[in-house]
Amino acid sequence: MFQSFIGARSDKVKNRVERGAVKKFAAAIGDLHPIYIDEETGRKSRYKQNIAPPTFSRVFDYGTIDGLNLPAKGLIHGEQTYTFKRPLLVEEEVYCYTEITDYYEKSGKNGKMGFLVLHNTGEDRNGEFLFKAKQVVIITETVRKEISV
Repeated sequence: MFQSFIGARSDKVKNRVERGAVKKFAAAIGDLHPIYIDEETGRKSRYKQNIAPPTFSRVFDYGTIDGLNLPAKGLIHGEQTYTFKRPLLVEEEVYCYTEITDYYEKSGKNGKMGFLVLHNTGEDRNGEFLFKAKQVVIITETVRKEISV
């Protein structure tokens, strides 16, 4: 069903690690470490400025892949792993894109399930790798039937 999308990639989208958004995100996840929110702590750190929490990249826009239409409900978040070159610096620009790297199916007690593997990547303005988030989205049999109709 989604095999034809393997290798498809969105265009890069420019994002900014905004100070206010970092503060709100840190509060939302319950991690108000001074390296995220206190400017003086940031200046004294090895990064010479504040950084964002590791999972802050979840809020970025990664663009869209033409023709890929996943339903708004009925999907299961199966797995997510992150790989970082370095932390995200507050106020830096990050260029993000998503790529579909795999799709496979398995049979379960409730029918077939599809597993869509996406990689969300962030680069700096020079195209240097900053991070990658691998995400597995599980598509249940119910959702698969709705899509194929």
